[in-house]
Amino acid sequence: MDETDLRIALELMKNGRIKKSKLAKIFGVTETAIRKRIEKLEKSEAILGYKAVLNFKKFGLFSSLTGIDVDPERLWSVVEKIKEFKNVVSLFLTSGDHVIMVEVVCDSMKEMIAFHEQIEKIEGVKRVCPALIVEVVK
Repeated sequence: MDETDLRIALELMKNGRIKKSKLAKIFGVTETAIRKRIEKLEKSEAILGYKAVLNFKKFGLFSSLTGIDVDPERLWSVVEKIKEFKNVVSLFLTSGDHVIMVEVVCDSMKEMIAFHEQIEKIEGVKRVCPALIVEVVK
């Protein structure tokens, strides 16, 4: 990957729906060149997917950013189990206060509580720290 790949990826991060023809104009290359670069970024898993940023409250949904602390020797087994939950929108490994951070979306507060209780029961999970999202700003 080079600087142009990074700049294309950053443009896609800002707007996943940007037309390839517009990217071609921005970078002064052909649309085919943009398409090939994006395909390469997707195949190498530099780009993992595309998402809409939602204001969950408008849909009557509940969301949280949840930190999860785990026993180091169980990290990957916990990650694999958490990936399977339908409520998990994004999953990150971090070096901050928590080893795992997940973005969670649920239909109700009852479902949110049940989700976090399920996570607490996974072998290797030491602590679950949910932070409910009260407003999506950007």
